Amino acid sequence: MTGVVASEATTEIEKLLGLHPKGFDLSLDRITRLLAALGDPHLKLPPVIHVAGTNGKGSVTAFCRSILEAAGLSVHVHTSPHLVNWHERYRLGVAGGRGRFVEDAVLADAVRRVAEANGGEKITVFEILTAVTFLLFSEHPADVAIIEVGLGGRFDATNVIQHPAVSIVMPISLDHQAYLGDRVELIAAEKAGIMKRGAPVIIGFQSEEAARDVLIATAERLGCPYAVYGQDFLAHEEFGRLVYQDEFGLADLPLPRLPGRHQYANAAAAIRAVKAAGFAITEHAMEIGLSRVEWPGRLQRLTDGALAQLAPRGSEIWVDGGHNPGAGQVISETMANFEERDPRPLFLVTGMINTKDPVGYFEPFGALAERVFTVPIRGSDAGLDPVALAGDAARAGLEAEPIPTVAEALIEIGRITSEDSVPPRILIGGSLYLVGDVLADNGTPPT
Repeated sequence: MTGVVASEATTEIEKLLGLHPKGFDLSLDRITRLLAALGDPHLKLPPVIHVAGTNGKGSVTAFCRSILEAAGLSVHVHTSPHLVNWHERYRLGVAGGRGRFVEDAVLADAVRRVAEANGGEKITVFEILTAVTFLLFSEHPADVAIIEVGLGGRFDATNVIQHPAVSIVMPISLDHQAYLGDRVELIAAEKAGIMKRGAPVIIGFQSEEAARDVLIATAERLGCPYAVYGQDFLAHEEFGRLVYQDEFGLADLPLPRLPGRHQYANAAAAIRAVKAAGFAITEHAMEIGLSRVEWPGRLQRLTDGALAQLAPRGSEIWVDGGHNPGAGQVISETMANFEERDPRPLFLVTGMINTKDPVGYFEPFGALAERVFTVPIRGSDAGLDPVALAGDAARAGLEAEPIPTVAEALIEIGRITSEDSVPPRILIGGSLYLVGDVLADNGTPPT
């Protein structure tokens, strides 16, 4: 698999995967015990921006990082899952410059030390890797750390942070119901668990009023100063620019580099969050941050690479790891906007894991996609059978067929489209695992 790093750190993590569960076991007892054995590194961090939400966590994290780095600050970033290499979970801040993924030897050493401190006690690999985050971020100086929640919030392993500079809760919709509940207000209550008494809270765009009400009620109960998208701050497009507004005034900014109108609200949440965290951010830093922001695997365009070359000449190829109905809605809206600007036949190449709602994901594409090709996911043992997934797409009103690989899907799209017709638009997605496999096979891993 091109792009995957054969490394010392990967070997150490794979050892742990053989000893400990790979999934989630929502509790703070084990991570607290482990961190105590390590000297409580989570209490020795720079100011923390803590990010939760069903959708948009990664985007708002990317915007915060880009804006803060444009202001000359060094920024640590923790995200999960990774797409191709484990190192992507740990970006270490660089003074006056762009943060870099942790070096392999440094990560391997941290993993070994955390495993040794755990002493063979029962724990999940995610908890160990979260402890690695705190160890690395405490031992490398930086001005700020952005830490993304793995799952939920209240009992997520990252939620040992006691005094965040700001907590951000992004859009909430149904996902991980087995862990978090089957109603948005229950999921919102879990996400709201990252709020800490008296610490600022930013509530991103919420399409569900019930979720927004829970988040506001929790912030008020904890005495948190809070700002709500659409109420206390907002952003909209005007004459090809992004107009941001909050109680402090207006900012005339470039449209975000990340495609999709949903990114306007994500950018606005990031701007308001860095202000709430106490950082003096100039409009120039906002401009540079929005212009340079990048977030691999989320509406990322593939223009070259081994897989991209298999598609029909002139194809527009996008990859996106969104995997729930909320993500399907915003991604389909973006595809519809692309269609208005540049009409092309849309093909989906989709793989999903068995904890998701495939029909809910596919439904927003009903009037847009010509055909869906469903593929297995090599990077997960929980992947849905492509035949079953094609049936889900059909139930959502789409013409669908299973196919063995993404490469074969791209070749088949070339076979069924005429050379003298408009080149197609191809969206590969439905799972971050699938996107990771695609970026690796294409030879374009995140950097």
